[in-house]
Amino acid sequence: MNINEFAEKVKIAVGQKLGSQYSVERKEVLKNNGVLLHGIQILSEKSNVVPVVYLEHFWEEYERGVTFGEVVERLLDVCGKELPLTRMDMDFFKDFGKVRDRVCCRLVGRAGNEELLKDIPHVEFLDLAVCFFYSYRTEKIGEASILIHNSHMEMWQCGTAELMKLAQRNTQVLYPWKCVTMEEIMREIYADGQERPVVGEVPMRVLTNRQKVNGAACLIYPGVLELLAERYEADLYILPSSVHEVILLEDSGQESPEELKNMVIQVNRTQVAPEEVLSDSLYRYDRKKKCVEKLL
Repeated sequence: MNINEFAEKVKIAVGQKLGSQYSVERKEVLKNNGVLLHGIQILSEKSNVVPVVYLEHFWEEYERGVTFGEVVERLLDVCGKELPLTRMDMDFFKDFGKVRDRVCCRLVGRAGNEELLKDIPHVEFLDLAVCFFYSYRTEKIGEASILIHNSHMEMWQCGTAELMKLAQRNTQVLYPWKCVTMEEIMREIYADGQERPVVGEVPMRVLTNRQKVNGAACLIYPGVLELLAERYEADLYILPSSVHEVILLEDSGQESPEELKNMVIQVNRTQVAPEEVLSDSLYRYDRKKKCVEKLL
């Protein structure tokens, strides 16, 4: 059974379980790097917020031998936790004055996102693209985001330059940056006393935001790389480990750029989900020029 057949079968089964007061629809969502995810969304008159529950994980469980009935029950459990029970007023989103203070940005690779970038405002940065989202937070649903499309920009009668200016101001306030060593990362992951893997002597640091979501955008926060380069008294290699963070390595003159680039490619192919890959490139911050360059 392929993923499309599975999705159709799940849609029918979930619809039968929930009854006529709900409408279940299939939804395909184009994610970062051209990754197409398959999901279902459950519509109800009680709510106008319709999260998509993606099916790839459930399909993989089914392929590994979990019964279809058990898969549906697990999916319904997830749906029950995801679905808001009340209607939410989204009319505010039509008023640019009410959204401008939460317009933020994230980084994606341009290669692989050609179709997505046709439909969204963005600014080119090396071989990457700065795109924009509205950072949404309520007590009912917690943190969420709305990707800003060309149609939103037309509705608001604003331009890409204005979005960029707002995002540069807002993102670093709502998503403050942090830079920590690999050892500190290991302490966070293995905080319960488990034996930690040995971290090499190479002084690698992780640059991200406090939420650890779309933290690669910290690269374009005004003054951050300049501050870090001066702190470490060195130019900085930048390894894009995912859309959520980048790795910084002081340029001591001993590193091989080719080996570092190969490291990036290997990690992207083996450790990072396809939709979370940022780039296969290697970058470098030159503290004299005060700019980021693409090396390889």
